[in-house]
Amino acid sequence: MNRSKIFSLGLASTALAALLAVPRTAKAGPPLVCHPFDIGGAKSLPWTSNTWNLSGKEDYDLSRLADDTLALLNSTTPVVVRMETLRRAALYARQDRFVQKELLMKLKSRAVDAEAKGHPDALAWFDAGYFVETLKQANMTFRNGVEPVYASNAATNIDGYAWVCKALRLRGDDPEMEFAAAIITSFPRQKSHDEHLRRAVAGATEGSLLARNLVLHYGDRETKTIAELQAKLAVR
Repeated sequence: MNRSKIFSLGLASTALAALLAVPRTAKAGPPLVCHPFDIGGAKSLPWTSNTWNLSGKEDYDLSRLADDTLALLNSTTPVVVRMETLRRAALYARQDRFVQKELLMKLKSRAVDAEAKGHPDALAWFDAGYFVETLKQANMTFRNGVEPVYASNAATNIDGYAWVCKALRLRGDDPEMEFAAAIITSFPRQKSHDEHLRRAVAGATEGSLLARNLVLHYGDRETKTIAELQAKLAVR
């Protein structure tokens, strides 16, 4: 069995083992990698239809990952689509440390270069920060079934959440970025999680990609629409 298949099976099993470790406001398992985002018919990195396949297509050329990812993350790409694209990118990148470093360097350089030119790019900072936090979880296992252990990777010791918060400050009111920040801060759970989630839910409109994903990730048997989720969290 190859490394990617071993990882896919291993992370799937640790996701199940983590049921008691993850707050029940979200689904079980490392939330940035174990739970795909609904992007409708939007274009993203090639993947499989198997939900529990966390390795992607076996014939995907990893040498193309950085260029393919950046091409998909253009100025018109919705934040939710960016989240799924970066989730797939992190899962591919974990297979090769050089690929991890290359993609992270290009994402960070895009943000830093725009800032140096006097035109801070909120989406660029978001992409770099979200990739950092996703890559950390893609390289995570569990000790004794519940205690998270982060293997060293290109994102180690980088605070991606801080970059996402910077993107939020630059962007202003953006419920989709608030949703991303809520996912990041749900595991390990941080004090800011509830406020990020509240803002995301408050700004979601029924039928939107954001609404569908909020219900997918935070709904339950009694909460199947964004209106019901808004009422549950008392944000309307």
